[in-house]
Order: sequence, then C-alpha cells, then structure tokens
Amino acid sequence: MQKMRLPVFVLAIATSLLLASAHARQSHWASAEDQTAKYIIDMERKWAEGVCVDNGVVANLLADDFQGTSTKGTRFTKADELKDEKDVRSAHDCGLDEAKVHFFGDSVAVVYGREQAVGKEKSQPNVKVCQVWTDTWLKRGGTWQIIASQDNRVDCK
Repeated sequence: MQKMRLPVFVLAIATSLLLASAHARQSHWASAEDQTAKYIIDMERKWAEGVCVDNGVVANLLADDFQGTSTKGTRFTKADELKDEKDVRSAHDCGLDEAKVHFFGDSVAVVYGREQAVGKEKSQPNVKVCQVWTDTWLKRGGTWQIIASQDNRVDCK
C-alpha cells in the first residue's frame, strides 16, 4: 500500500506542474508573425472599411449570438449590423488605425483597436469620427468570430 502512494504522489505533482505551466502560457499578446492574429486584424480592418463600402464582411465576421454596445450605449445584434451594412454609405476615408490581439487559451481572443472615418455622421459629411473599441473573438467549430464588441467615440488626434 505504501509503495502505491509514492507513484500516485509523483503523478499528482507532475500533473499540477503541467497544468500550472499550461495555464501560465494561455494568456499572451500575439506576435507579429502569428497567422491567427493576422487573420483577425485583417477581418477587423474589413469591418472598419465596411462603413465606407459594402464589403459583405458582417455575415461571417459576427457570430449569430453576437452582442455589441454602440458609442451611444445602445445594444446591437448581428441582424442590426447586417441591416446597417446594406444602408447607403455616406462615409469615406475609413480605416483601421490600430489593432492589438491578446489570446486567452486556444479559443478566445480580445482585440483592442482604433479606427476613423470621415462622414460617418450623415448630418456632418466632412467631419472625421474616431473611435476605440474592444472586440471579443471566440473560436467555435474551427471558426473565429466576434461574439461581443464595445465601442467608444473619442477625439481624433
């Protein structure tokens, strides 16, 4: 019986060390070479540019259970974004200024970004609008999609 305790103890310690090591590696900022991060940033760029042109990115970008919070504090869904995507465009000079990807394990990423567009407000066609945002991505069924977003309007610099 005592001979049995030592291997069980060693196995328990080894498992604990492996789990602790795996947990420590789960959260990390994406490197410049990370292909998944490149894909995510490219999709974020397309969504930012979608304010200017109908590029059809929303259908595959957002999860069906997506929920966002606008710069005015209202909630919006994927259906709302699909409707907006089909509206007449008044904006121009749209673009993604920055996006940084932080991975949490193999299936969750949080992206922190900044974008701008001129004429996003239809009543002010020559005014540049800037916003910062946080998007939460989830990999389900082998596909990365945005499940949540939070937008905030900021002064343009």
